[in-house]
Amino acid sequence: MLFHGKNFFRTAKLAGTSKPLLRQLGYEPAAPRNVDLKGRDLLTLQNYTAEELKHLLWVASDLKQRIKHRGEYLPLMQGKSLAMVFEKRSTRTRLSAETGFALLGGHASFLTTQDIHLGTNESLTDTARVLSSMSSAILARVHRHSDLQLMTKEATVPVINGLSDLQHPLQILADYLTLQEHYGGLKGLTLTWIGDGNNVLHSIMLSAAKLGMHLRIASPKGFEPHLTITELTEQLSREHGTQLLLTTDPLEAAEGANVLVTDTWISMGQEEEKEDRLKAFEGYQVTMQTAKSAASNWTFLHCLPRKPEEVDDEVFYSPQSLVFQEAENRKWTIMAVMVSLLTDYSPQLPKPTF
Repeated sequence: MLFHGKNFFRTAKLAGTSKPLLRQLGYEPAAPRNVDLKGRDLLTLQNYTAEELKHLLWVASDLKQRIKHRGEYLPLMQGKSLAMVFEKRSTRTRLSAETGFALLGGHASFLTTQDIHLGTNESLTDTARVLSSMSSAILARVHRHSDLQLMTKEATVPVINGLSDLQHPLQILADYLTLQEHYGGLKGLTLTWIGDGNNVLHSIMLSAAKLGMHLRIASPKGFEPHLTITELTEQLSREHGTQLLLTTDPLEAAEGANVLVTDTWISMGQEEEKEDRLKAFEGYQVTMQTAKSAASNWTFLHCLPRKPEEVDDEVFYSPQSLVFQEAENRKWTIMAVMVSLLTDYSPQLPKPTF
């Protein structure tokens, strides 16, 4: 079904740089702040407009350049605390949140169901109220997306989705920052997803069209994305004039793609389905043969951890693979979310072209 709908340069010299040249270099002159996200929750990218998404990515780029490349210390989270409630294991989400919050001068507390009373002696409602009284924000990685929705009703501080069964918005912000850095913009790119119709894909579907990106999805029959999210994506594609393809053929989906994306075929909690899933996903491994159908400037993304059956070593470790830059950008984008939801910070560097 088809629906139509640079690297960073020396910032010290930017003040005297002409507007046309800034745009040519992949940046736009800084504009007055017109996006205010302070106090918002982040459960899904569906509720964020194109300008709000661009603002989050701008803040992430700004923080990365100022802190990593210029060595500035920005204690924007000084005096603030983050409650991190994790029902599932994590590498990138946990580390990016803890190190990022600390780098900004704040304190993060990592809490599993083995550490607190949640799910044993205390309800989610009571837990959300208690955490709100002692923390500036709550980052939660949960089994059920509905738990996040309940938490937002009871919490008096921003609640951030660190992954649920339905969506993974923090991952996708990192993906978009990585692509902006590599291509110098997002508008007009074609993203191809080859694999399971899971939470990561759902977050792409609910945001890509807003940023002008076309989306091509290949999933085996029975493993397609959620129907309601597919319908919302079709609507977004029409509204923003982008193309959407849904197919079961990975090579058809890869045709002309700038970005090849895949993820685990067996998400946490689906381990008992492993044998059936491996059989269903035969032929879905991303290889150089897949890449032959893609555009000449193709790149590869994977949110990690990766298994060889999903993508072979030749692609995963190729020059076209951006997976480790993507992983690092989890830190800068989660920092941008914290800063945007908890402070009045405005980016100091020119806005990247999206």
